[in-house]
Amino acid sequence: MTTAADPLTDPELLETEWDLGPLVDGEERAGAERMLAEAKERATNFAETNAGKVAELDATGLAFAMGELEAINDLVGRAGSYASLRFATDTADPERGALLQLVQERATEIETLLLFFELEWAAIDDDRADSLLGSAELDRYRHHLRSVRRYRPHLLSEPEEKVLAEKSISSQAAWGRLFGELLAALRVDLDDTELTLEVALSRLQSPDREVRRTAAEAVSAALEPGLRTRGFIYNTLVYDKSVEDRLRKYPHWLASRNLANEASDESVMALIEAVRSRFDIPQRWYRLKAKLLGVERLADYDRSAPVLAEDVTYSFGEARDLVLDTYQSFSPVAGTVARRFFDEHWIDAPIRPHKRGGAFCAYAVPSVHPYVMLNFTATRRDVLTMAHELGHGLHAALAQPQGVFHHSTPLTLAETASVFGEELVFGRMLAQVDDDERRLGLLAERVDGAIATVFRQMAMNRFEHLIHTRRRAEGELAADRINEAWVQSQAELFADSVEITEGYRMWWSYVPHFINTPGYVYAYAYGLLLALSVYSRYLREGDPFVPRYIELLSAGGSRSPEQLAEIVGIDLTDPGFWDAGLALVEEQLSEAEALAARR
Repeated sequence: MTTAADPLTDPELLETEWDLGPLVDGEERAGAERMLAEAKERATNFAETNAGKVAELDATGLAFAMGELEAINDLVGRAGSYASLRFATDTADPERGALLQLVQERATEIETLLLFFELEWAAIDDDRADSLLGSAELDRYRHHLRSVRRYRPHLLSEPEEKVLAEKSISSQAAWGRLFGELLAALRVDLDDTELTLEVALSRLQSPDREVRRTAAEAVSAALEPGLRTRGFIYNTLVYDKSVEDRLRKYPHWLASRNLANEASDESVMALIEAVRSRFDIPQRWYRLKAKLLGVERLADYDRSAPVLAEDVTYSFGEARDLVLDTYQSFSPVAGTVARRFFDEHWIDAPIRPHKRGGAFCAYAVPSVHPYVMLNFTATRRDVLTMAHELGHGLHAALAQPQGVFHHSTPLTLAETASVFGEELVFGRMLAQVDDDERRLGLLAERVDGAIATVFRQMAMNRFEHLIHTRRRAEGELAADRINEAWVQSQAELFADSVEITEGYRMWWSYVPHFINTPGYVYAYAYGLLLALSVYSRYLREGDPFVPRYIELLSAGGSRSPEQLAEIVGIDLTDPGFWDAGLALVEEQLSEAEALAARR
């Protein structure tokens, strides 16, 4: 840990660039095009052989067909991952954008050729399907095939499904790409310098309130000129979703997301209501934080401020070593996998012009390996972000043997390994602190993180609920109307503990989840509360817990969420589960309050 690190010139950071060559056998664009051509040829042959005949397949034939589909999906996934990851590091490059569009168009052509298979499989009567799925030959594909059948009430005819698939390129995908490019090109004028949105937002973590205030005002000023455009994009996508939901007979705007997450409407509503009923936790924290910062009341730009005056930063090498050593100490398996991201160029970390903001882990395809993208700015939070994304990477790497269809989990379990990794690294940071003042500073960051992941995401869920329901009832919403919904949802979260400034009304307009994955955000709360419960078990059980945790990650999405959670002794059907997770968040807050009282 150091007190000065320049994230723009750190040599180790600048050298941390991912190598996408393995995705396309080192052939770059030509490799992607070759794979797509091969995939289309195989998809054409597959359709000629199997269209109209899926109901006639025995277990052996069905297993063979699934194996061919797996191979086709692998080829498309490799080309698609190469194009999207290459585009993410420079969204202003026309050639990269053109390749991404080409891949999306050809992937959609292949998808339409194969649509018949899942439609015909879903149409098979239950007794016949259950008999087939009882065969050992289908072990590798069983959960996926069962999951496909859950969509039966919402599937359209094959011609209709083909139309929707082909039109998606010029609707959802196109609007989503435009939104991403607009944000990547956005520049914030701050201190006579043009900063990316990512760097400008990182100033909100400054210990200096004036720095935070001016950064927030500059971000708002940068967001305002394009607000109507981003608002129109959002309106269009919300309407597009409402049309598809109506055609597929989904009863409400969140139903399709719940189905994809393998979560019942009832369990999701239980989560939402459990979290909303405890908004007193963030309000209690923000009132305490105002006292710690010496202000009467927090403004929205104060929420991420450190409670200690020290401006601790980490060089990239220090962050990497801390995260890797923590993972290795927990499990040699986890440490070995995490180290490969750095040693084998699976990670891209520097901030660059036109690079996509934020951080993510791309699972890519199980025949290659996952990739992690960061925008490292040297803060302590960046260390935890690194731990978070490498948790995703560990999950993806361990689940590779499960194959294409079971590589990923539903979103509700997707944050388990990432949050668990954060907790491990945070625990290491806390153990290295030997005085109450610095311990309070670390706990404050952790409570801030839990509130951002659980409570703020639930407020975002309520914002989405307001927008989707109002758009369906009222028609196109003006930008001011969207702003109102944002303020309404945030005011419920903050009550009187935080002042909402005028500029903050527009800050919904840079959140990509609203655009790319409607309804996604509650999965963060689900995942964190689950991960905290898993981490709590680890603290109680110690080393004997580790093999079960590795087993959980290695299972990928090959079982239902309930069955996966059972591996580590968690009962997701218990109505008290959410309360138990929230209690763990409150425990951290209570410890911070006790330290503040001694202070």
